Amino acid sequence: MAKTKGDELVFVPLGGVGEIGMNFALYGFGPAATREWIVIDVGVTFPDATLPGVDLVLPDTRFIEQHLDRLRGIVITHAHEDHYGALLDIWPRLKAPVWMTPFSAGLLEAKRQGERGAAKIPVTIYRAGETFTVGPFEIEAIPVSHSIPEPVSLAITTPAGTVVHTGDWKIDPDPEIGPMTDEARFRALGDKGVLALVCDSTNAMREGESPSEKAVGQGLREVIEKAAGRVAVTTFSSNVGRIRSIAEAARDAGRQCLVMGRSLKRVIDVAGELGYMDGLPPFISEEDFGYIPRENLVLICTGSQGEPRAALAKLARDEMKAVALSPGDAVVFSSRSIPGNEKDILAIKNALIDRGIKVIEDTDALVHVSGHPRRSELRRMYEWVRPQIGVPVHGEAAHLVAQGSLMSTSGIAQVAQVRNGDMLRLWPGSAEIIDQVPFGRVYKDGYLVGNDEEMGIRDRRKLSFAGHVAVNVVLDDKYELSGDPDLVAIGVAEVDAAGEAIDDLMLDAAIGAVDSIPRVRRKDLDLVQEAVRRAVRAAANEAWGKKPLVTVFVTR
Repeated sequence: MAKTKGDELVFVPLGGVGEIGMNFALYGFGPAATREWIVIDVGVTFPDATLPGVDLVLPDTRFIEQHLDRLRGIVITHAHEDHYGALLDIWPRLKAPVWMTPFSAGLLEAKRQGERGAAKIPVTIYRAGETFTVGPFEIEAIPVSHSIPEPVSLAITTPAGTVVHTGDWKIDPDPEIGPMTDEARFRALGDKGVLALVCDSTNAMREGESPSEKAVGQGLREVIEKAAGRVAVTTFSSNVGRIRSIAEAARDAGRQCLVMGRSLKRVIDVAGELGYMDGLPPFISEEDFGYIPRENLVLICTGSQGEPRAALAKLARDEMKAVALSPGDAVVFSSRSIPGNEKDILAIKNALIDRGIKVIEDTDALVHVSGHPRRSELRRMYEWVRPQIGVPVHGEAAHLVAQGSLMSTSGIAQVAQVRNGDMLRLWPGSAEIIDQVPFGRVYKDGYLVGNDEEMGIRDRRKLSFAGHVAVNVVLDDKYELSGDPDLVAIGVAEVDAAGEAIDDLMLDAAIGAVDSIPRVRRKDLDLVQEAVRRAVRAAANEAWGKKPLVTVFVTR
């Protein structure tokens, strides 16, 4: 494909740049009016306490939805939730062909079968080392190390040149499950010439190199061998290498392994079908738990982020039917805290400690390591690839600025700082932000997906702060009150500081509001409704210091 007049190559992140999670990147090539697009990764992030009831947070894709006739495909780099977890919910809006590795495709299908009404997505399988074409983009999948099977970086080539989109990666000389990061291929691309490096910034503030996954396996082995009682290990369910390390350490210590948690079992099933669990003894079932001596058992369980319904939380509360931990047992957190989850994780740790169970984390032993590159690894990538332009992605502002500074001091001529919604022109000319496009968040809430207004999340948030009052006012044929209004308050304080019932104060305010309106004007029921609503809110605020949501029904 040759260059034509007006062609441009642009990069547009709609998620994951200025935040950790919800990765969603667009590359566009061609003249502005007829630009063809691809999507790289379709990730989720997880709700915090400000989003009561929300299940998942998804990227707002309305910008690319306006160009669906020119969207050529979606490429998934690996099967972490923050890179592929929104695919089932977002794909029906995009309906573009999807390219995935076998492991990612297997996990997607397993997840689809567990979700009501999930669409059957047409997937083309690719493998590391292969090259395939999506519209005007030639894409080469380059093997890298990370904390999940089959992660890849992508070399994306157009007539404008080659962009290396790293995805999540690190340099691990001894991964538990391959591959190793393909230095030779990155060097070859660098020799040929790389226009831009769009690079993971997660650990850009940490000096040195990330320890090897093999070293974590050894750390887990030592913890399991020394333990007198049972050992429960919680980790990210997608980290098949870590699951394998735990299972091997248990086997070598003469212990049997029990897996707890639906997402772990799903991942292990898919990994087993692809051969990643070969050579391990079979996992035991929960029914066998009571027959195995404490010193002969290791549990692998979900719940490393403090999720209240996960296996670890239930163990901490001693709520499992067939499985329990006892004083003297140990729980290993082979994971990191995702920002926002610290409070929930601490609550579970304290619950375990209260019951005499030992908690072991990465400050006590080498039981976890990040799957992302530290500064020395980033420098090596720059040396291999030697890009004209450096673009930090996959991080909060502090991470992005730290990597941008590192890129500049490492000899990368142009460094482009972008955030979600920026349209960065990579070619022709100098890297430059040329436009802002709509971006944001939508929410999966039960079976539905929509913005905070469509899902009622704003009102739900208000309810969580100040409750709700419903008032039913009935007027007779002369527009006088037909008895006292009915009032129901939920989530409102019962009495004020003087001991007066707040329900009574709000009821008096409702009656007073109706009485204060001249009878001839009460024919305007909307006027009555608004007067009562304001009076009830004011009475609650006067007595309580908070304004509940108030709903008023007026009938005649």
